Order: sequence, then C-alpha cells, then structure tokens
Amino acid sequence: MKHTLVMTGASRGIGRVAAEQILRRSPDVHLLVVTRGSSGAQLTAELATGGHAVSHVSADLGSLESVRSAAIGIRDRLDRGDLPPLRRFVGNAGIQYTNALTEGPEGFESTFTVNVLANHLFVRLLQDRFAAPARIVITASDTHFGDFKHNMGMVPGPAWKSPDVLARTGAFAKPDTAAGGRTAYSTSKLAAIYLVHEYARRLPPGIDAVAYNPGFVPGTGLARNAGPVSRFAMRRILPMMTLTPFATSRNAAGCYLADVVLGTTRAPTGSYVDRGRADRSSEESYDPRREGELWKAAERFTAA
Repeated sequence: MKHTLVMTGASRGIGRVAAEQILRRSPDVHLLVVTRGSSGAQLTAELATGGHAVSHVSADLGSLESVRSAAIGIRDRLDRGDLPPLRRFVGNAGIQYTNALTEGPEGFESTFTVNVLANHLFVRLLQDRFAAPARIVITASDTHFGDFKHNMGMVPGPAWKSPDVLARTGAFAKPDTAAGGRTAYSTSKLAAIYLVHEYARRLPPGIDAVAYNPGFVPGTGLARNAGPVSRFAMRRILPMMTLTPFATSRNAAGCYLADVVLGTTRAPTGSYVDRGRADRSSEESYDPRREGELWKAAERFTAA
C-alpha cells in the first residue's frame, strides 16, 4: 500500500544512500524530502530516476518558523489526498558548528535547534497524521557516550545542563572554540535520545520511535562548518579508517539507516540501534527525570 515517508538530510552523505536504498527496496514509498533553499527540485529529479515517487518541501531547519511552515504544508497535502498516508518520519539532518555561539532567528543555539528542536516540531505537528503502523527514526551519535572507546577522543562528551541553558548560546566551557561546538553536538545527540524515549512513552500505540547511531562516518557533510584542516582530514585522511572497525563507510551507514527505517532491523519502540542491531545507549541516556524535563522545555520552545 502506498505511503509517505518524510525525510530530512537526504541530499548527501548517509541520508542520500539511505534514500536511494529505501526507494529501491520499497516501491510503495512516496519519499518527501525536506530540503533547504532551491535544491529540492534537483534532488527530487535525481531520486525519482526510474519512476520512483519523490517530492520535496523547503525548510531551513535552523528556523523553527520555517520548520513549522513546512510541517503544516505536509499536513495540508496529506489532508487533501495529494500524498498517500504518512507512515515514516526520518530526522537524519544534523549539524556541528565550530563554536557554541551560533544563534538562530528565534534566539536558540543553532546546534540544539537543528539536531533537537526541528525534529521535535516535525514529530509533534505530524503526530496526528501518522497512519499506524508508523515509525519515527532520529539519527543520533555514539559521541553521546563521551568516552575514548566510542569516538577516540575526537569529540568531548556531553555536558548536560538545564534545557533552558542548553538551548541558548554559550552553554559550554570555551563556547567560542571548536571544543565548545563539539560539546554542543554531543550534548544535542544525548538530548535526541532522551526525546526518543519520551516519544516511546507518549505517542499513540502503533507509532514507534527509534534512535539510530551510524557510528563514526568520515567523508560526510557533517564537518562542513569546520576549519580547513578539519575539513581536509574528514575528506582525505579519515575515510581510510573505514578499513578498520573504528569507522563506518558512508554506504554501509546509509544501508543500516534504510534497514532501521524499513523495519528490517528489529527494534522495538524506544530502541537505540547501533548500526545493524539494537543495543543499549550510554548509562547517562536513561534518565526519566531529564527526559521529562526536556520534553516540557521542547514543548515550550516550539509552541506557536
């Protein structure tokens, strides 16, 4: 039966591989990609090669007002019957800045906006349009463990604070440095897992929510806001690590993501999927008090 899958972060990296895999393996999918600016038409045309059903909606994920407009537009298209029933949302887009001082139009720190609040706003505005069985997949990161085993010391671990502090610029030590920006990233990924746990508790039966960790994937666009040395290393040097157990190739990570989205990987609601299997996330990531506190704050931050 035809159904709609809404996806952010499908234009490059693991998201592009996953989008192509999903279309190839699930011919009943109408893939609705969320893109920035004028890139949607070209991406749609490229993904639709071979007769696949693909369309796009434009949104700047760093602006909650832009996300709200896109989500409302999707709801309207579903209500008019222009799209088949909604069964999947994939929040794959992510950003990492070279500082923790970048601010979006609503006054929130941009890493937190893109990696946490944008997904939450999409989920909440589309929640009553999902047709069960449905699945929400949010791309997380093993940087939330904060230990050498999971990121070889390249990214500082999360530094959890009140969501009202995390949502604003300057929340971390040395906020004007790359270390501050990376701490904002790992903390935002911990927050994403907290919200997945809350979705598992709060969403109606038949709507599953899963966090997906692709592992360390060099060569993606995640470091596009980094300095020239870091960008060079990510593009030219670190990809060789995919020949070792310490990194995942872009193609493998995209295929793993497609498996989670399509349900090939067994993962009950609330799960954390580490590449190809459901596993436990960090001990810190299981904290009902923080999860409830973050839920309430995200509801406040994204209120119209």
